[in-house]
Amino acid sequence: MGRINQCFESLKADGRKALIPFVTAGDPQPSVTVPLMHAMVDAGADIIELGVPFSDPMADGPVIQLACERALSHGTRLLDILEMVKEFRVIDKKTPVVLMGYLNPIETLGYESFAKQSSDAGVDGVLTVDLPPEESVEFAGIMKKYALDVIYLLAPTTEESRVQQVCEFGSGYVYYVSVKGVTGSAALDVNEVASKLEVIRRHTDMPVGVGFGIRDGESAAAVSNVADGVIVGSVLVNAIAENVSQPEQISIDVAAIIAQMRSAMDA
Repeated sequence: MGRINQCFESLKADGRKALIPFVTAGDPQPSVTVPLMHAMVDAGADIIELGVPFSDPMADGPVIQLACERALSHGTRLLDILEMVKEFRVIDKKTPVVLMGYLNPIETLGYESFAKQSSDAGVDGVLTVDLPPEESVEFAGIMKKYALDVIYLLAPTTEESRVQQVCEFGSGYVYYVSVKGVTGSAALDVNEVASKLEVIRRHTDMPVGVGFGIRDGESAAAVSNVADGVIVGSVLVNAIAENVSQPEQISIDVAAIIAQMRSAMDA
């Protein structure tokens, strides 16, 4: 059993839900990322989604777009991120790490090479925003060969027939995008989320994580009442942006946000 499945099973046994923070690797500079990953785990994160910076992040709003620009300005490459995960694993061999981004950097490296190096580094799952399931047969096969979970997105506009198809292809967990639009674009409606999760759960036993629109402890707690995992990104990336000139403050501020969410969810 992989780390992602172990994580969700352990949380379920304890009656708790997963807190899954997203940050862009290399933002605002590469040296910040690994200490930040450890700080997030210490504050209560269960799984880390590590964004792979890309020059055209089409699913992301301005907050994460700017994070990509900051990371790329330091030359952060996919291979650098795998080295970050490897460094993280020297101390933390338990917390699952999911790479989230776009297909182009992976295609440049090559599916087989990417999968092998990711597995060797200690990556647990991959989410490629712009690779739909029906076009990912080869990709998914190679990822699973190296025991990497392939995670897919579902949206409020996804038809039920499509939900079934996506769930059949995926593993690890399902990422439900709770709002229409890009990251950081709108507040979520928990009742609508709950209704959609009922549909999703008719077609899969996989845990469902909900992201987009979660900004504070209150919204994290509300989502945790209906979902298996709470995915939070833009509010953390915003805290990073506010501390570009004082990177030593980043881990402190991000950890404080995560600790507040963890406390609210557990309450």
